[in-house]
Amino acid sequence: MNIATKDPNLSDDGHGKLIEEFAVTNTDYYERQFKAIGDSTRFTLTFNLVAALLGPVWFGARNLWKWFLPFVAVETFAVVQITRGLWGDLAAPFLRRLDGIEKTLELRRGQLEAARENAPDKVATFENAIASLERAVEGIKAEAQAAEETAVWLILGGLTVLVLVKIFQGVIANPAFEKRFTLWRSDRTLRAGLHPMQMAASASLALLTYVACAFKFGFPSQIEFLNGFPTDPAYQVTTADGIKAWMASAAISTEFFFDALSFGIKSILDALEILFVETPWPVMGGFIILMTGLSAGWRTAIFATAALAYLGYLGFWEKSMTTLALLGTAACISIALGIPLGIACARNQRLYAFVRPVLDFMQTMPAFVYLIPVIAFFGTGKPAAIVATMIFGSSPVVRLTVLGLRGVPKSVREAATAFGASKSYLLWKVDLPLAAPSIMAGINQTIMLSLAMVVIASLIGAKGLGEDVLEALQYASEGQGILAGLAILFCAMILDRIIQGRRR
Repeated sequence: MNIATKDPNLSDDGHGKLIEEFAVTNTDYYERQFKAIGDSTRFTLTFNLVAALLGPVWFGARNLWKWFLPFVAVETFAVVQITRGLWGDLAAPFLRRLDGIEKTLELRRGQLEAARENAPDKVATFENAIASLERAVEGIKAEAQAAEETAVWLILGGLTVLVLVKIFQGVIANPAFEKRFTLWRSDRTLRAGLHPMQMAASASLALLTYVACAFKFGFPSQIEFLNGFPTDPAYQVTTADGIKAWMASAAISTEFFFDALSFGIKSILDALEILFVETPWPVMGGFIILMTGLSAGWRTAIFATAALAYLGYLGFWEKSMTTLALLGTAACISIALGIPLGIACARNQRLYAFVRPVLDFMQTMPAFVYLIPVIAFFGTGKPAAIVATMIFGSSPVVRLTVLGLRGVPKSVREAATAFGASKSYLLWKVDLPLAAPSIMAGINQTIMLSLAMVVIASLIGAKGLGEDVLEALQYASEGQGILAGLAILFCAMILDRIIQGRRR
């Protein structure tokens, strides 16, 4: 850093002492720059030569890490381009392709000679193939030559990018540093000054990034370590075998529990299938239209009538009702477990700290991955599909129940407590009514996510509309797939309107 002498024209007031404590070095320079930036209502053009020269190292040393990472990325790109232009073998990718084509060409020439002796009718075929391969060889050689000629442009491009980013770093440094100074004045927990460890970390990280990327793209064959992570395939095989053995053992030892759980799920599913599937279609259709009209309005009920007509006339009625039964089972269990769990998590921060990572895992893990343990413990069929749907869709109702209960104003709760409300009265008459919009949003999201699982659940034996979509994918039946997809869409829209209307 350029350490300047004390400017006698600057006052040694409290502001100057703050800048000296914050900046440590070049305090006179930064006092002038901060004053110029603070006095202007517009962007003040300044240039920090030290920041421009050191680049990301300066920004890291000054705790401006949000600038450090993009500047390292841009400078690394420039360094890589310069390295490739100076020392990189730009024709190597084309020459690797050329080697394989030349071997094929040599084989075809041998086949041509044999055909001239034994099969004259195939001579023309081999001659055309050889001519095509020769044209390909010439084209690749031309591409390799053109790639080598771009070296100078890579160097110039890299230098241009490097110069431009250095100019930008010098221009943005003082405003960014002044903004952090303003934040530091109101929040002294922010780190100020220069710390050797921080400066060393930023310098080491930037240097390591430049060198590693330069060698990887400029000299790919020099350091094999950079071309792939040093691992042994046996590690994966051993770990996978261990997991497989554990899951087999756990499935056998917990067979009674999961059989009982499957029986309970199937009991709920059978009851809902009787309700949705076995009920005469006019009764069920009228019931859905009535619910839509009462909840979301009679205009929406007209749309629901049209959607139900689509399901019926195109032969999707029974599969739609089967899908709704599967969805209803998964949603009922998810909601019945999720809302009490959300209430408990809202009242117990430690419990929520334990539950939240589990919810994150359930939402972020791809559905195809957790189908594997579900099949291992539940087998294939509808109970397994319902469990997989519950895993995928139960997170929102827990999260939004917690959010809604924590959003209840403390003043309202204190007023109810002051009038002698018990804990149960406080929960049922104050907290839950006020948190109801958020809880209903969680229920809506759980149902929508559960419906999104119908296609994936069909992979493990679930019936319904997802089965039609899966068959369309397997047999490339575009029309069937689009019709079944629209049927799923209409089911989702009807459910969404009913629930959203109830929220309002």
